Amino acid sequence: MTQLGATVTREGIRFAAWSQAARRLWVSIFDEQDKREIERLELQPEGEGVHALFVAGLGQGIRYGFRADGDYAPERGLWFDPAKLLTDPYAVEIDRSYVYDWRLAQRRGEGADTAPLMPKAIAAALPKPVQAAPPLFQPGGLIYEVPVRAFTMLHPDVPKKLRGTIAALAHPVIVEHLKKLGVGAVELMPVTASIDERHLPPLGLRNAWGYNPVTFMALDPRLAPGGVMELRNTVAVLREAGIGVILDLVFNHTGESDRLGPTLSLRGFDNQAYYRHTPDGRLANDTGTGNTVACDHPVVQEMVLDTLRHFVRDAGVDGFRFDLAPILGRVEGTFDAEAPLLRAMCEDALLADRVLIAEPWDIGPDGYQLGNFPAPFLEWNDKYRDDVRRFWRGDAGMVGALATRLAGSSHVFATNRQNASRTVNFIAAHDGMTLADIVRYERKHNEANGEQNRDGHNENLSWNNGVEGDADDPAVSEARQNDQRTLLATLFVSRGTIMLTAGDEFGRTQQGNNNAYAQDNEITWLDWAGRDQALERYTAKLSRLRRSMPGLSDTSFLTGQPPAGSEIPDVAWLTETGAPLDEQSWQDPQRHRLVMILAAEDDRRLAVLINGDRRACMFTLPERDGFFWAPAIEAPDAADISRPISGRTMIFMIERAQAGTREKRNGGE
Repeated sequence: MTQLGATVTREGIRFAAWSQAARRLWVSIFDEQDKREIERLELQPEGEGVHALFVAGLGQGIRYGFRADGDYAPERGLWFDPAKLLTDPYAVEIDRSYVYDWRLAQRRGEGADTAPLMPKAIAAALPKPVQAAPPLFQPGGLIYEVPVRAFTMLHPDVPKKLRGTIAALAHPVIVEHLKKLGVGAVELMPVTASIDERHLPPLGLRNAWGYNPVTFMALDPRLAPGGVMELRNTVAVLREAGIGVILDLVFNHTGESDRLGPTLSLRGFDNQAYYRHTPDGRLANDTGTGNTVACDHPVVQEMVLDTLRHFVRDAGVDGFRFDLAPILGRVEGTFDAEAPLLRAMCEDALLADRVLIAEPWDIGPDGYQLGNFPAPFLEWNDKYRDDVRRFWRGDAGMVGALATRLAGSSHVFATNRQNASRTVNFIAAHDGMTLADIVRYERKHNEANGEQNRDGHNENLSWNNGVEGDADDPAVSEARQNDQRTLLATLFVSRGTIMLTAGDEFGRTQQGNNNAYAQDNEITWLDWAGRDQALERYTAKLSRLRRSMPGLSDTSFLTGQPPAGSEIPDVAWLTETGAPLDEQSWQDPQRHRLVMILAAEDDRRLAVLINGDRRACMFTLPERDGFFWAPAIEAPDAADISRPISGRTMIFMIERAQAGTREKRNGGE
């Protein structure tokens, strides 16, 4: 297909848009102050749904929008209305953010021109492409999920003018924090331009997460006032520090929502083509947002691929995480792992080596697809999240499930003869309770969202250690602190890729709100001044341990057999007495203790001692000639296994070579 959008040349600008159902299309040109429409020029049909016009004498920086006309019959999925200014689906820059206004949803003939309410696309001549380079991030590393605005809004060392922006992520104090944590890649929650859901403005709320896009390429001016160059420069700074950038993108729905939603872009161009519909003509809703993008339509597929290519070519990102990713693989409503769009992502010359991460569920038919995406897609693993929470909450019969999660969830990902896990392990994410709130609240507390606490998940697999919310009891505070450390320790010793949400390393709280998407305020803004620095230091130690032990970040499946060239099995599962776990022990519903011994480098072993019981217990580790067990994390977090290990604790022991052994001769400790 011909290039769509506004293509800037030395002689002028070529405007092009696609619609199979529109009878007429125009481009509207606005003055520099965005006050007045100075020209409205009709595009000419070029075949295959493309309408285009070359306008001589125009240069980059021109503000514009499109208009379309045709039948207006919403009951048949036709929404043409030339009074609705439409954002170019291929716009890479807009002049201001979207603001929801009920007039944007008025029916044809009932309202005035929406141009004063709409941002304008800015015709941009993109810079020379970023020099091609392989992604820095590799599976098995640490992904750090970042809500861009909330991350730095309260950071005292970031200049006020930078706070809440993509550029703030390149500030030295932020880079240093990321390096201290050993972050392999930051995963930026949506940074493309989005709009508030229509129920939020009357409540005095606004969307804080960005999962409600209008178009897919233009960055939100609130997050990136410098446009794509701001993203590009930040990516370059982070890359220089050894940190990749992954963009969380939303291709499953748009902010045009259901039939009562606003007409902003795709709906006005060709609603029937860009969105999926049920047989009776209603908008399909496999997303819970009122509309579903038709990712099985060739024009939509090319638009998605062009978006990904844009962010790789023009910003240099390492890869992408896809929200409600089964939508991308739905063909006529049914998920297909070999769907054309998924296959094209894996085979495209520019995208084939990028990091691709699926959130493998939506709410449509057969929407839960964990383990079913094609390689090399990594997948968010909610089974890991839930089983780890259940184990540390104290649920019965969870020791086998915990071992499976620690080992990379082979029962999910060892399919189609794959020999490596594609899991993304996480205990908390943006959606749900924070890691600190998991051990502070048994129930959600979403009253601030204005929906009488009806929104958000009711079951959070959380516990409060005896008191709901804030507690003055030192024993309760100590138990919560211990539980946070234990949850973090579990994450960092799990095989496969791991993900930590920003602030969980230092105890951020949302006061029990498990659906804080509408809280662009102190509920979601990270409290850097009040952070738990001891917990932060412990997280950094865990990360150093993980990076020093390749067996922890390895994505290959464990076999229980020695790897080539070694006499040590890659894993051994033991009881607290040091005996191998037998079938009866694995099935014992009251068992809450486990030892995982992994092969480390230089024929050494790493022991992970897990006491999920509330009672202290002695642990015994198998000895080998020439080695002794020593704490793997330095004091004050070291443990002495000659004494009982306290309840609800995880500790790490590493084999050290005694004097005169090969390790000593080779210059080791």
